[in-house]
Amino acid sequence: MTYSVYILRCGDGSLYTGCALDVEKRLAAHQSGHGAKYTRSHLPVTLVYREECGSKGDALRREAAIKRLTRRQKELLICNYSLDAL
Repeated sequence: MTYSVYILRCGDGSLYTGCALDVEKRLAAHQSGHGAKYTRSHLPVTLVYREECGSKGDALRREAAIKRLTRRQKELLICNYSLDAL
């Protein structure tokens, strides 16, 4: 099982960071309004970044590290990420 950390761009331009075992399934949940409470009120959402991690623990630690980044640092992370990898 490979967990991933992901970043969504919300309809208002804000960024949401999360982790999941199945990012596509989790994205569908967010888009349908059944995801996190935050994204339900900030639809639509678009996947802009995904990073695979070795384990759930690794994913949770990476999620926490990304959440500590400034908005500018998150935007740079997204810009340096190849959208083809999605």
